[in-house]
Amino acid sequence: MLGPSTVNIGQISGGRTPNVIADSAEAALMFRLVGDPEPVRAAVAEATAGLAEANEILCIPALHLGALDGFETTVVAYTTDIPAFNGAWGKPFLVGPGTIHLAHTSEERVPKAQLLEAVTIYKTMVTRLLTA
Repeated sequence: MLGPSTVNIGQISGGRTPNVIADSAEAALMFRLVGDPEPVRAAVAEATAGLAEANEILCIPALHLGALDGFETTVVAYTTDIPAFNGAWGKPFLVGPGTIHLAHTSEERVPKAQLLEAVTIYKTMVTRLLTA
């Protein structure tokens, strides 16, 4: 249902100059998991054993978010901070203007028409949730 887990090598750094073999290097990887993190942890530990140090910074579980009749839903291969709220605000929904393809880039933007559409979407959601 959630598709495959993915991995992204988001940062690589190391060395002092191009003509010298690097004395150290670092890479930051982001795994987007759709299931149990233990197999990935084990694979990383096995791949780095005796060769490198691997540190887990954050683990956010895959989620199945709320849906409302009449609102289009989809499955996506990215994460959200919603789990950090621990259900404090009730059943979570992930909705909003813009596109994930531009998020967190130098081209990130939201067209004005989508902002206006978002106001209508939010008003409809709030009204429906309050009368449910």
